[in-house]
Amino acid sequence: MAATKGKVVYNIYRALSHGLSPFLYLHLHWRKLRGLEHPLRWPERLGRPSLPRPPGPLLWFHAVSLGEGMCAIPVIKECIQRRPDLTILMTTTTSSAFEVIRKRLPTSVIHQFAPIDTPSAVDTFLGHWKPNAIVLMESELWPNLIIGASEKGIMLALLNARVSTKSFKRWSGPVLLPLISLMLSKFSLIAPLSTMQAIHFQLLHAPPFVINFSGDLKYVVEEFDIFKGEIRSIEDLTVHLAHRQVWMASSIHKGEEEVILGIHKVLMQEYPHLVTIIVPRHPQHGKEIAHKLWREGHGVALRSQHDKLVGGTNILVVDTLGELRHLYRLTPVAVIGGSFFPSLSGHNISEAAAAGCAILTGPHVGHFSSMVLEMQRLNPLSVLQVSGGLELEEALRKLLSDVKILEEHRLAAKQVYHALSSGIVGNVWKLLDFHILQRDLSLKGNKDQHAVIVN
Repeated sequence: MAATKGKVVYNIYRALSHGLSPFLYLHLHWRKLRGLEHPLRWPERLGRPSLPRPPGPLLWFHAVSLGEGMCAIPVIKECIQRRPDLTILMTTTTSSAFEVIRKRLPTSVIHQFAPIDTPSAVDTFLGHWKPNAIVLMESELWPNLIIGASEKGIMLALLNARVSTKSFKRWSGPVLLPLISLMLSKFSLIAPLSTMQAIHFQLLHAPPFVINFSGDLKYVVEEFDIFKGEIRSIEDLTVHLAHRQVWMASSIHKGEEEVILGIHKVLMQEYPHLVTIIVPRHPQHGKEIAHKLWREGHGVALRSQHDKLVGGTNILVVDTLGELRHLYRLTPVAVIGGSFFPSLSGHNISEAAAAGCAILTGPHVGHFSSMVLEMQRLNPLSVLQVSGGLELEEALRKLLSDVKILEEHRLAAKQVYHALSSGIVGNVWKLLDFHILQRDLSLKGNKDQHAVIVN
């Protein structure tokens, strides 16, 4: 009965998405004009390929944006190492993610922009690429893609699976639950990022036997090659920060800069040589912050303009992408944004922990609460969660005024990171191999053939 109702809801969704296709086409054009879609490759969003499909088995990884894409890359590299006979296709949705991820992907990986979830775009995409299996990252649950792939016999996996509190409430309702249940029944593997997320998926009627734990891929922080220009730029910044106290606020959302700048103003009275680094979630927001501060007469350096931290300049606004993990190495203290207003839901803290920063975050961390609690369970000093601006100000003053306390927090974060990040990629590979690759005859057959050739 539930499956029948789910099919009915899906057919309604499919009809609606088909009917809205012309408007979605116009919307893509509008996004292209605004610079939100790739100026030349935007037709890929309609499922139209820009490259031919190589022969042989193909494994498709999809991540919506930068964070999810960075989590997928270590798994992709492991797949290439273990199964060099596989062609790996990776798709992302946002052009900003593409600009960073394309520099990090192995050269053998094919990149395309993901198709919008209309019947035509999905059918065109699947018809051309003919993936043997699809690996979706986190919460990319699109009905036409999932049902369409299943009908074509394509196996599905969901890694670092999560559903936000808001989405869970919406999906649990009587209208959408049958559709979500139908979609989740098509997966051969769901690897949730926490126990709570596993419970959420079970309550959404995911088959219990496909839910398997591997660890949170957001803990996996890989070392990437740095280009010569980037090395020089980071080295210059290191020199300018060498004899100054530094703290950084990363992944800042609109409105949070007021909290950070207010604290900066207070701390400057005690630490006149202090440098505050502000890294907004979106680069354009960084430009807006810098221009506002300039108008108010503040000394501000804008990262994209290669401004120097000279004279009375004590604020660095970073309006670039892909540098965050390098910047964490330049600061002893990292405040993780997206966490100081109730409408926000936190950001990844593992990169700061890997760099050995003393970590602070606000009260609103969404699904990252499992990461915060797990780190605090191993060592309460690894992450400080503050209630708001006043508590953040006091915590920063304590860290900046006492080197011993600062070093204790930095060491705790790094040790906990190493403890929690160990073995995750290997665990994910084992699950993918067992639940997907070994169960797909075409993938398994090529694996056996590859083993014969190697031996």
